[in-house]
Amino acid sequence: MRLCVLRLVRYDHTMVSQEYSHPAREGQETVYGALDLGTNNCRLLLAVPKDDGFHVVDAFSRITRLGEGLAASGMLSPSAMARTLSALGFCADKLKRRRVGRLRAVATEACRRAANCRDFLAKVRAETGLDLEIISAQEEATLALAGCAPLLAPWPVDALVFDIGGGSTELIGVRCESGDTRIMATLSLPFGVVTLAEQEGAALRRADGFQQIVTRLLQRLRRFDPDGRLAALAADGRLQMLGSSGTVTTLAGIHLELARYDRARVDGVTLDFSVIESISQTLQQSSIEQRVSHPCIGRDRADLVVAGCAILAAICRLWPAGRLRVADRGVREGLLLSMMRDDRRMSRT
Repeated sequence: MRLCVLRLVRYDHTMVSQEYSHPAREGQETVYGALDLGTNNCRLLLAVPKDDGFHVVDAFSRITRLGEGLAASGMLSPSAMARTLSALGFCADKLKRRRVGRLRAVATEACRRAANCRDFLAKVRAETGLDLEIISAQEEATLALAGCAPLLAPWPVDALVFDIGGGSTELIGVRCESGDTRIMATLSLPFGVVTLAEQEGAALRRADGFQQIVTRLLQRLRRFDPDGRLAALAADGRLQMLGSSGTVTTLAGIHLELARYDRARVDGVTLDFSVIESISQTLQQSSIEQRVSHPCIGRDRADLVVAGCAILAAICRLWPAGRLRVADRGVREGLLLSMMRDDRRMSRT
């Protein structure tokens, strides 16, 4: 079991590490960049240090579905790579315009699994100048927690943090004590909203099929808590839960009845399990057109959100804490904080 201690830091969202080609001018703050290329999304966050946290100066997010068809073929498809290259081109342009001085760009599950990923990353480097680093599931979980840690409360001391991604679901067991978060255990399971939607799309559209999938997912999730300790803590009200993913943020936006998605209102909101169940049932029963028309879902997520609801339903059923906190933050924020922390440490030596 690997233990890791993280300090809680503040995140001001008001608006191998790679040294980028534009050092800060004299008297200017260094702009840091964090790029997270996942199975479903390409996300970029640019920020400058502020006290013990940072201030966001620019951001970019686009659904690219890099992992589309990966579960069946084991390969990144030409169309998925083309979409992703286009998004990465936008990221490269932003990095140049903002004169980013410090960048770390990482790729996760789709690139870990694809047989042709090395060729794809070479093409990315040649066409955009971006040098993407494939990180392990363990490091992905650690970075996600570092980004989300400010949303954890000091009590209950035990917490379950999860991230429902496009190609994997990350689970992190955490102990929160004296302002530190200590990782007690992590597990990366090879299913996410893209893979589950592709494999079980027809069944997810049926109420009985949806429940059967939730039951099967329960069996796989139990690997993380084989002795039921976290489940017992949850049932006793002594486990806090924090979810970081497009699924939980989408459900939060629907719950808040937002006319358009608003990160500032979603990040940190608490959802009761009864609300999650009600919204999930409505989405499962709705047509694809109805989901497309919702301002917090849209066309890109319409065929994936029900798969996310199934994974979330299994998590809530296995660990019945009754409520969870929503985090619209994760790997990118963890990357920024780790780079800034390392630079501060070096500047003091």
